[in-house]
Amino acid sequence: MATPKEHIEDIRRNNFWIGREEQNRVVFKMLHKTNAEDNEYPEGVDPSLEFVLTSRDITGTGAPATLLVFNNEKGFSAENMESICSAGLSTKEGNRKRGQIGEKGIGFKSVFLITARPYIFSNGYQIRFTEEPCPHCNIAYMVPEWVEEKPTLSDIKQIYGSASALPTTVIILPLKPDKVKPVKEQLSSVHPELLLFLTKIKQLSVREHNENPKHNTVSAIAINSETDFVTRKNIDAESYTLHLSASGNKFEKECRYYMWRQKFPVKEENRVERRMDIEEWVITLAFPYGERLNRGTTSPGVYAFLPTEMVTNFPFIIQADFLLASSREAILFHNKWNEGILDCVPSAFVKAIESLIKTEGAPVSSLPPMFNFLPVKRSSYQELNAVRESIKAKLVEENIVPSESNLEQKYFYKPREVGRLMPAFWKILDKARGQGVSLSNLSSHGIYILNSAFDKEEYNEVLDFLGVGSVNNQWYAKCIQSSNLVLGVSEDVYLELLIFLADNWSSKFSSTNSRNISLIKYVDLDGNVTLCSISSLAEFGSQRVVCLSQHLSWLIDWNKEFRFVANRFFMPEKTFNAIRSYYRKEDLLTWLRDCVKVVAVSTYNYAAVLVDYLNSDRKLVVAYAHFLYHSSLKNYISQGDVRYLCGIMPLVDNYGNVSTKRSGVLVPANGSNWVNLIGSNPWRQQNYIELGEDYSRPCCYAGQSTNGKQFLEFLKSNVGASDIPNISPPNAGIPAVNSPLTKQNAFLLLDWITNLKNTGIRIPQKLLTCIKEGGWLRVTMNGSPSYKPPSESFFLTSSLGTILQNGSVLVDIPLVDQRFYGENIHDYEAELKAIGVMFEYSEACQFIGKRLMWLAASSSVTRSNVLSILNFVKFLRDSYLPLDSFISSVREGSWLKTNHGYMSPVGSVLFDQEWKVASQISNIPFVDQAYYGEEIYCFKKELQQLGVIVGFNKHYALVIQRLKSPPYLTSLADEVVLLVLQCIRNSDSSFYNKLVQALQSTKCLKTTAGYKSPRECFLLDPEWGCLLQVFSDIPILDLKFHGSSTSSWVNELRKLGVLVDFEVAVKAFASIFQQKARSASISKNNVLSFLSCYKKLKGMSHKFPPEFMTCIRDEKWMRTQYCVDPVRSPRECILSGPEWESISPIAMLPFIDDRDSCYGEAIHEYRKELKSMGVIVQLENGVQFVANGLLNFVNPSSLTRANVLALLKCIRISKEKNHHLPESFYKKVSQKWLKTYNAADYYSPDRCCLFNSKWEVYLNRRDGPFIDEEFYGSEIKSYCEEFKGNRSKVKLQKRIWIPEGSKNGEWVNPEECVLHDKDGLFSSQLNVLDKHYEWNLLSFFTSAFSVKSYPSVDDYCKLWKGWEGSGHQLSKDGCCAFWRGVVNWSANKQKLLADCLLKVPVDSGSDGILLLNKQDSSSPSLPRTKLLEIYRNLGVRTISESVQKEELSLEDGVGLKQVNPSDVSIGRELVKLIIGFLADLKLEAEKRHEAVKCLLNLTALKTPQPITVRYSLSLSSGEIVDARESRMIRWDKETSEFFTQEVDRSCGHKFRIEYATYFSEVISEGVLWDREEHISALSELIKCAFLVEFDEEAVGFLLKSKNLQIYEEDEKFLAAELPSE
Repeated sequence: MATPKEHIEDIRRNNFWIGREEQNRVVFKMLHKTNAEDNEYPEGVDPSLEFVLTSRDITGTGAPATLLVFNNEKGFSAENMESICSAGLSTKEGNRKRGQIGEKGIGFKSVFLITARPYIFSNGYQIRFTEEPCPHCNIAYMVPEWVEEKPTLSDIKQIYGSASALPTTVIILPLKPDKVKPVKEQLSSVHPELLLFLTKIKQLSVREHNENPKHNTVSAIAINSETDFVTRKNIDAESYTLHLSASGNKFEKECRYYMWRQKFPVKEENRVERRMDIEEWVITLAFPYGERLNRGTTSPGVYAFLPTEMVTNFPFIIQADFLLASSREAILFHNKWNEGILDCVPSAFVKAIESLIKTEGAPVSSLPPMFNFLPVKRSSYQELNAVRESIKAKLVEENIVPSESNLEQKYFYKPREVGRLMPAFWKILDKARGQGVSLSNLSSHGIYILNSAFDKEEYNEVLDFLGVGSVNNQWYAKCIQSSNLVLGVSEDVYLELLIFLADNWSSKFSSTNSRNISLIKYVDLDGNVTLCSISSLAEFGSQRVVCLSQHLSWLIDWNKEFRFVANRFFMPEKTFNAIRSYYRKEDLLTWLRDCVKVVAVSTYNYAAVLVDYLNSDRKLVVAYAHFLYHSSLKNYISQGDVRYLCGIMPLVDNYGNVSTKRSGVLVPANGSNWVNLIGSNPWRQQNYIELGEDYSRPCCYAGQSTNGKQFLEFLKSNVGASDIPNISPPNAGIPAVNSPLTKQNAFLLLDWITNLKNTGIRIPQKLLTCIKEGGWLRVTMNGSPSYKPPSESFFLTSSLGTILQNGSVLVDIPLVDQRFYGENIHDYEAELKAIGVMFEYSEACQFIGKRLMWLAASSSVTRSNVLSILNFVKFLRDSYLPLDSFISSVREGSWLKTNHGYMSPVGSVLFDQEWKVASQISNIPFVDQAYYGEEIYCFKKELQQLGVIVGFNKHYALVIQRLKSPPYLTSLADEVVLLVLQCIRNSDSSFYNKLVQALQSTKCLKTTAGYKSPRECFLLDPEWGCLLQVFSDIPILDLKFHGSSTSSWVNELRKLGVLVDFEVAVKAFASIFQQKARSASISKNNVLSFLSCYKKLKGMSHKFPPEFMTCIRDEKWMRTQYCVDPVRSPRECILSGPEWESISPIAMLPFIDDRDSCYGEAIHEYRKELKSMGVIVQLENGVQFVANGLLNFVNPSSLTRANVLALLKCIRISKEKNHHLPESFYKKVSQKWLKTYNAADYYSPDRCCLFNSKWEVYLNRRDGPFIDEEFYGSEIKSYCEEFKGNRSKVKLQKRIWIPEGSKNGEWVNPEECVLHDKDGLFSSQLNVLDKHYEWNLLSFFTSAFSVKSYPSVDDYCKLWKGWEGSGHQLSKDGCCAFWRGVVNWSANKQKLLADCLLKVPVDSGSDGILLLNKQDSSSPSLPRTKLLEIYRNLGVRTISESVQKEELSLEDGVGLKQVNPSDVSIGRELVKLIIGFLADLKLEAEKRHEAVKCLLNLTALKTPQPITVRYSLSLSSGEIVDARESRMIRWDKETSEFFTQEVDRSCGHKFRIEYATYFSEVISEGVLWDREEHISALSELIKCAFLVEFDEEAVGFLLKSKNLQIYEEDEKFLAAELPSE
């Protein structure tokens, strides 16, 4: 047997041909053996793997660090060494099924990422490999080299530790410099769960070896695994528990994992070449109990024996023989081997969970944590989310959710069969169960109840994942109704139940049967605790009301006394006390009040409700009064509330009747004051009642005794039973006061009034009037006793009364008899005053005055009576007594005689000389001096105090008020006019307007033109008065008559209506001016005077109003030299001047007459003023006059150069100002008046030309009728535009000679010419100049005559119009020539052509071209040339737009046979193809599926004959052109019927391709009816699939080749609608 070294030499020679001639032709594969899990281990040894990193360079390669891997396996055998150095050989091949995890060459090949020379020491082998090509065979990586030294075994042992035996196999990796840091990081991040799925390795460690331990940077770790007993094992699955522990730098952790290992047969469709020998998939799921082991890094969720870097976000770990990427970072998701494994994971998971949950002997409370292993959260890997959804779909169909049970037996149900309860209700159930309430029927209400240990918030996500929902709201009502949860529990639990309902009432229970179950406790008629439902209390109109109160026992006793007449019931006192101490008392009471309608009442509330139910029950009414009495004694009702309730409660009257309405209560009549004073009961009509005897009897109610007398006192104080003077007065008269009252009754009456005043009660009007007017009060009149009403009596001091009686000789004063009533009467002064007794001196004066006025009203007051009144006034004044009261009582009476009859003093006047002028225009009421005599003047002060006017004293208002009528106001004297002005000045407008109105139309003022009304008069103003002097008959106020002071009354004169202001006066002057102008009475002196004044006023900056200027400008008052209409308005006149001299000889113009016989030269001094009045002074403003007055050119030789230039200037001005010249003007200027170079000839403008100097090369000035510039001068050229302009009647026409032969020809307009017509289309309508003139002359025609180079758009339109109207065929050459000229036009020109053309050319089939209406013509559907684009712009319709298609019904008698849609190629692959196409159009999944649903419900019908289709084209003439075509297929979408002709496969390829075409078109048009632009593409796709008979693989390739994709939601749709066979 060869030694290991010799073995290596053989490998080098035989495998790599080192030393042999053929060494460069070696082809091999390399396989790597580094996975310690795949190694074989001696019996009794715990397999271990150790990584040691050292900074020592034990290999002598210069490496900065070296990684050593120690494994206590059996060691490398010769066979192993052969395979690692051989191509295509591996000792792992065929051992996959035995659990080996290495891939061919991947593991060992990866070491070259970190080292250039790996070393292997094992079983005597000492070799190394290098990444450099071997110099002998030029092969790298796999050529072994024997290691003689560096490292030696002693070097290795020194690093491993001399105390321990060296493991069998050591791999040494001298690290590349740039790999030291990554390796350290990877070693430091070795995951503690690395051993989780390794069945052999039980120990793994990582450490760093340095001479100085402080330099160690790798985090050391040691991991150990230990397997417990197998808990389940059968043919395909087993489970066990695995303990992992890990320790390292400053940490030590361990974790227990439940392991589920299950086998699944490999499906044929999932086999791959790399796993062809594997028959079973082994899937292991690890479920960690507690926190997973980690070192601060993420925990991988997928293992392929060793961890990948995939973090799944699942609470369990998946281990299987996955195919990995070369980096081992992730599995290959789109590999069908891996897909098969992932398809099995959900089944394994469900079995594992079921095993965990249904473990025998485990209490139910220990099961919920197992559900935390469910993949509740989504993974970042979409493929794993599909696994998650599959797990969810399987779990919801398993009986895995524990339900609540009172038995030891555990029950499991599907998640959808179990319901959750609210946590608060669980608490109630737990307490009720503890108090002995049976809950055995919890799951008897239509759903199983989730076990209480599982029904917790911490499991919400899990339960939501499983789809475990809550019980419906009706369940709670059923549970409460079927369980003794109300009366069978303590008050505390009962309140917990109520607060549970309250918290969820509005959101859950208000609309459920909870309203109808018995929940609310109350005390019934027998005193027992009874239940009622919420609906019986809360519904509208409910008769029963449950109440709570602070005085429950008190109200319960009285409620029995009242026989529950108010339907008020009270909660048990025990329940109420529990509520009062309940921690959520406010919330519970709020719910009871708002939702249950339980009423919290006080004793007062109860009493207030009860009062409405007493009705006419005499006993209840009396009992109610006693209830109030005793409740008041116990202070259960406040005194104010007692008084209120007593006020509204019914009472029993003295007849025994119950009265519910009353205005007051009277004490019994016997011994009462009201009987003594009044006699009868005046309150009866006011609904006053007397109390009955029932209230005075002793009695006992609700255990409470009552004394009658005390009770009656209670009623007096609270019900208000009263007597005079404490009773409210009646609103009625008292007969007793109509006659004298005794002293005692008088004082009783006054005491009553006093009490009413103190209590704030007003005496009713009837009673007050009766007291005031009744004659019951004793008085004295001049010492004699009498009885008078209080309203006519006085309470005065004796001295004042004597004075008044002595002074008033006409009236006696009644004084209260103070001797009769004594001194006590003084205590009632306020009461006497309240009933009308007068106490004041002023009242006595008023009394005297009223009596006097009463006498005056009954008869006329005599002269002596008046003098007596005046003497009384004088007496009071002399006595220094106030006069106001007396005077105010008499001054308004009509007792003073005047010249207008009897009047009141107020407004009367005592005549004197100051009133003389006023009496001329006013009717003043003067006191009748003749009647009263001179004595009346002795009482001037007294008369003034009474209101008589004494002296004028500026009483202008009275003058205006008493103004005479207008006929009496004419021709006023000077002093009277002055008074009128004073009245206006000293009065408000409301007064003097009457005066103004009376005088405005009255000829009362003297003027220079006689007496005139104010509105006709002018006040001469020094500044603008000259305007009033233009005409001599303008009425100006006569200053001499009125005096010079009149000018100081300007404002008053203005108010009176006199024209004093410039603006107003000017307007009035304008009216006068207008009248005179229209009557032709304005003389030349008036005109000059007016112009002089106008000039003066303009210089003073006076602004004339628009009305004035309009009048001056429009009225005819200016004389002109115009013979036809000499008198004209200023607008129609011209003031002559130098610039008019040239034009005046040839036009008749209206010049103002400045001859000496008229205005003379003086008129020119007012040139500026006349211009402002509208007179034309400049030629540029008077061209219209020139146009209208132009004379006929009878003798054109008389026209001077200046005349012609002036006329042309006028034409220019007209053009600049856009003036419209009259027809007469054009007619006159069209005569011969222009001089040409031919001196003998004068031409009209349209027969001559204006010579252009550029023409001298071609023409002589005398060759034609050219205007004589020598005569008119060069200035004539500046009027070129004027010769052209204005309607072509005053223009110099340009003509072009078109020769016909050598001698003949004609002159034509330039517009009728064109330079070129290369196709000869326009010779019939245009003169083509390049046919008659040399090329060098053509530019002359363009510049001189503006001849166009080519025909215009209008020319083309005119030509086509001619062709349209001819009715003849066109030649193809001519038609093509036309469209060649059009094809390159702009869009705007093409639009003009489109609007013009009615017909377009169509091919007639012969040599000619027909013209048809645009609507009847059709262009191809797809535009291919510019011409087609023009056609479309012209409005020509495409074939698809023009032709209508009609699919005819099948002929009668044709047999139809219904077949399966798949028999006519409508199946899964067709729908799949269409969905892929629609997805490419970016349609949402829902819209894609909706579009193809029309194919899923078809009725397929076969017919032996084809289906006929008719096409029709409607022409504009009304004619319809028909065509028919037979179709093999028709789809009637309205009826969902698909007709198809039977396919005879022997008909050949033509028939098959034709059928495929029709089929694809019909299907595409039916599906894409709203997306026509995509029909063609889909049709081609369906045609291809049809021709391969919709083969699944062919359709898949077709989708792939078109880059079309079927999404997951599409697959689900297809699986649901068209499941695979």
